[in-house]
Amino acid sequence: MNFGMETDQPDSVSILDAALDAGINFIDTADVYGGPQSPDMKQGYGISEEFIGDWLSQDTGRRDQIVLATKVYQPMGTGPNDRGLSAYHIRRACEDSLRRLKTDHIDLYEMHHIDRSTPWDEIWQAMEQLVREGKILYVGSSNFAGWDIATAQNNAAARHFLGLISEQSVYNLNARMIELEVIPAARHFGLGLIPYSPLAGGLLGGALDKASKGRRASERIQRQIEGKRAQLEAYEALCRELGEQPADVAMAWLLHQPAVTATITGPRTADQITGTLRALTISLTPQTLARLDEIWPGPGGAAPQAYAW
Repeated sequence: MNFGMETDQPDSVSILDAALDAGINFIDTADVYGGPQSPDMKQGYGISEEFIGDWLSQDTGRRDQIVLATKVYQPMGTGPNDRGLSAYHIRRACEDSLRRLKTDHIDLYEMHHIDRSTPWDEIWQAMEQLVREGKILYVGSSNFAGWDIATAQNNAAARHFLGLISEQSVYNLNARMIELEVIPAARHFGLGLIPYSPLAGGLLGGALDKASKGRRASERIQRQIEGKRAQLEAYEALCRELGEQPADVAMAWLLHQPAVTATITGPRTADQITGTLRALTISLTPQTLARLDEIWPGPGGAAPQAYAW
């Protein structure tokens, strides 16, 4: 998401090169990424896809080395058909993404948000057509509620269509609400879980030590830090005890969750992507996981057991 907005093209290429060299094979973007995500500031739209497309075109062998994902839903203009999940917008948005990405197919085409104003039969008909044409291979969701996943899958089954294969949700130690309904739904229907915002916008990346630097110096983040100070103090103390950086522990915690397929990380520099790899080598003991649960409690498990007898 940082490509084009926080990170220029040369640095974006360095990040992609470093990721591929490290064995990372999943690249996730969206049509709207690259600038402020508001319909009256269209000039930034599509830049992230363009950067990735230029990178792919520099070496044609790269395309077969990666799983490429992008998204549809967000407003790409001010017109009534420039957003959402209508068949009209899905088809046009897919064609535009393919052009910017300089590829003939998208491996995972994700619905960026639920659109309850469009019937599922219309959405699935549009996706089925794109699959038949070979323009997309799989369909995923993002920011869906548990009952949205269930509704989507039941409708897809009635059409004899595969339906969703993944859900991308905000999930981290500080945001565990999806454990209540979304994760159980994803596991029931066999969806992979792809968490985004693993560091809670920097809150879990050593916020107390870095409170006066970069994005953490903003008034919004400062309010979050103060509201979570007791938890952050306990968390960062535990990380020091483990001899690990808070960001790496937060990422490792996600990788220890059985439902998680892969995590989304949004580096702004190549050093950040290589630094993230440390999380892959951290093994958290049951005792450490229990302590993290005490510091950052979730909703209590899956519904309805989490709140009923």
